[in-house]
Amino acid sequence: MLFHLRELVPGPSIVDLIWRGERLRPWRWLLVVFVGLATLTRVLLMAKSAGSLAAPPLSIAAILGLGLVFDLITATFFFIPLLVLLVALPQTWRRYRASRAVMLAGITVWVFLMLFVAVSEWIFWDEFSTRFNFIAVDYLVYTQEIVVNIWQSYPVAWVLGGIAGLSLALVFRARHHVIAGGGPRAPWRREAVAAGALLLLPVLAFYAVPDSLHNRFENRYANELSRNGIYEFFRAFNHAELDYKSFYPSLPRAEAYQRVRAQAFKDPQVRYSADPFELTRAVDYGATPRQLNVVLISVESLSAEFMQRFGNQEGITPRLDALAKDGWFFTNFYATGTRTVRGLEALSLSVPPTPGESIVKRPHNANLITLGSIFKDHGFDVRYVYGGYARFDNMREFFSNNGYTVVDRNAVPDADIHHETAWGVADEDLFTLALRQMDQSAAAGRHSFTHIMTTSNHRPFTYPSGRVPLASETSGRSGAVQYTDWAIGDFIDRARQRPWFADTVFVIVADHCASSAGMTDLPLARYHIPLIIYAPKRVPAHEDAQFASQIDVAPTILRMLRMSYRAPFFGRDLATPITQSPAVFISTYQELGFIRDGRQVDLGPQRAPVLRSAAGEPSEPAVGDDELKHDAIAHYQVAADAFDRGALRRPPNAGLTVHSQLSAR
Repeated sequence: MLFHLRELVPGPSIVDLIWRGERLRPWRWLLVVFVGLATLTRVLLMAKSAGSLAAPPLSIAAILGLGLVFDLITATFFFIPLLVLLVALPQTWRRYRASRAVMLAGITVWVFLMLFVAVSEWIFWDEFSTRFNFIAVDYLVYTQEIVVNIWQSYPVAWVLGGIAGLSLALVFRARHHVIAGGGPRAPWRREAVAAGALLLLPVLAFYAVPDSLHNRFENRYANELSRNGIYEFFRAFNHAELDYKSFYPSLPRAEAYQRVRAQAFKDPQVRYSADPFELTRAVDYGATPRQLNVVLISVESLSAEFMQRFGNQEGITPRLDALAKDGWFFTNFYATGTRTVRGLEALSLSVPPTPGESIVKRPHNANLITLGSIFKDHGFDVRYVYGGYARFDNMREFFSNNGYTVVDRNAVPDADIHHETAWGVADEDLFTLALRQMDQSAAAGRHSFTHIMTTSNHRPFTYPSGRVPLASETSGRSGAVQYTDWAIGDFIDRARQRPWFADTVFVIVADHCASSAGMTDLPLARYHIPLIIYAPKRVPAHEDAQFASQIDVAPTILRMLRMSYRAPFFGRDLATPITQSPAVFISTYQELGFIRDGRQVDLGPQRAPVLRSAAGEPSEPAVGDDELKHDAIAHYQVAADAFDRGALRRPPNAGLTVHSQLSAR
């Protein structure tokens, strides 16, 4: 093909024009800078993560080689506008000082962007131990909170000034090489053909690069380091919502539903209809519900490892450790995901995570059967109380359309605020807001279910001074954990003075861990969180080591209150013994994990299930492997199918049905 083009358009070869031609000189210089910065970023991140990477020299070479491939692919996309501009400009543009100045200014902006991305990747890696992913995509949507948070957490002005200065210096030093003439010239048509060949590269890359190229290594850090941050950002944007049937292994639909239903049939309290594709459980405790208030506290980023009970020696959770000793304390409990919305999804809907975005943020998520809607049907005041603005992460839309009254930062008078960050008011102010709401219900003679979401244990990790020994501004995560612990203890102390305290159950659980990074994509230990159920006169103090996760919280709360309900819940009541081994679900936005009996099945897009030990080691084949894999596929397949076809929604007149049953008792 190139031979014929050369005959039609005489002059230097296309390869000569691409690598030495005068017209593409600025493009080549920026390409070298781009690849150089990307490689330097990769090497620095590799050094930062050396302990977790633990890679031999050949693996390091493979990481760098694959990384170079992704860098070049990304560059072909990144510089499309420049290529088009260089072909469109007349060859004589270099003769004019004004046009050269404009070109150098544009190149300086490009260099600034590349340096900015490199610095951003370092900061993002420090927080999440990963390249840009769906979290970065979400951050662009909620610009106000993210920009303010970054400004509060880092010396932004100095960083931007440094990047700008370095950009100017690099371009100024290379200005003659970038702009000067030299190299072969050719008719415009041949140069256009050369640029057109380059413009075909991103198209070819889009269709030719297999998804499996992103997971060539067993070690998660190796996979992340071999990628390019810009490429991963747009890949995450394109895969924010994944159709399970298109990307993940499936079973025949009838078999998948039969497996999920069979697990719940072993719980004597649970009944299904005869319809094989019906997920709604009828749970009837045959007694008048216990009229108790319930306070569910989702604590931001509260890893189990922060508590003394799990080996922490910093002494940063004295109040939580005390509450654990006085309550029903679960020591083998896990989050379903790595984001707040995943925790909120599991706690309110009792469903395994579905690939892509959380249901909290997906379309068609209104009028679902939630823990809150069940309480509302039983006549409770139901609230979701959040210290920030609930528009973030679509929380207001989700909760207000699913049985909750949303109470957020808008309800907090400025005079009541002791401290505030981009994420919301200090936890003590949030708890003051919640107490005020619960007092209103009690004064009206109504019981309440209050779901509280804290925010203080989040970067920039600042809080009111004088509350805890560790100082705000300088102590980082440890200080924020200590402050959140103090605020929870202070909340319990203040609630203890209320007349409704004796009739209230406090459920304290994390939304997710502070970090989910590990050598595998789904390290179970990085999902370990505490669960404390505290009600001194209602719940005996004891430790519970049963294997459980956030989707089990809703059925357990309803069992404690003997509250009959109908719901498509996947979780189980932790107060009722079961005969089969329990399972736990964990996830990132693409990777799905199913753990039972110490063995873990990992499901990823467009690949076969991977079986290993829950400790992360390769697993030897064993009896029951196929059953374990099929159960894993069934639960995730059914959860995705149920949401897609509307099976998680409330039936018409659901509330009227409950009220009529209560009246008949």
